[in-house]
Amino acid sequence: MRDELQRGFEAMSNPIQKPELPKRFYTDVTVEETAEGFEIRLDGRPVRTPARTLLALPARAPAEAVAAEWAGQGTHIDPATMPVTRLVNTVLDGVANDPNATRADLARYAETDLIAYRADEPERLAKRQAEAWDPLAAWLEERFGVRIATAAGVMHVAQPPETLEALRARLGEESDPFRLAAIHQMTTLTGSLILALAVAADRLDAAEAWRLAHVDEDWNISLWGEDEEAKARREARFADMRAADLLLRG
Repeated sequence: MRDELQRGFEAMSNPIQKPELPKRFYTDVTVEETAEGFEIRLDGRPVRTPARTLLALPARAPAEAVAAEWAGQGTHIDPATMPVTRLVNTVLDGVANDPNATRADLARYAETDLIAYRADEPERLAKRQAEAWDPLAAWLEERFGVRIATAAGVMHVAQPPETLEALRARLGEESDPFRLAAIHQMTTLTGSLILALAVAADRLDAAEAWRLAHVDEDWNISLWGEDEEAKARREARFADMRAADLLLRG
């Protein structure tokens, strides 16, 4: 059964494969504080990640959130409904083993940050973007002493070398793999490293960052309405955003 569960989590990375969900094989879920951290236990037995790493977290709050996801499963275990567990698995099996790879990937996002690319028309959308994103650009300059280059349209805009260097240096300060993974997940979800760093610095909360990341999408919704399938996808992605925020706060 545990091998079946492991395959279920692994299949989450393959959008084509839709595995048969494993049956729930446990009754009680607890969090136990040990020398390894706050371990998740199923009927008293420790849980392991897909790579067989012990599922243990350094803080109780996120461990309790993981435990709640396991406890909330019905007759079958659905990894799609376990965003915190999935992210913790990523930390323990990936980021903790090679944090520099995560930092390097984040640095690439700095070169194409969402808030650097503005609409030139319609004017009302351009104004909404400026109202949403200009305060972030001002925060970046105040916090790091560097500026972000912006441009209208989709043509690539090169960022000043000093801006990229300052952001890389900021990422180098993140030694906790859980925080680093949280920043990475927020960045990939929003398309903006600056938004993610603003949340990490308590300049924004996760909900406000999420709103700022969807200025263009919300504009289109205001014109054409919202598709139910797209709405469901956005809600699922926001659950991942909340999971990242939970790890960020520890």
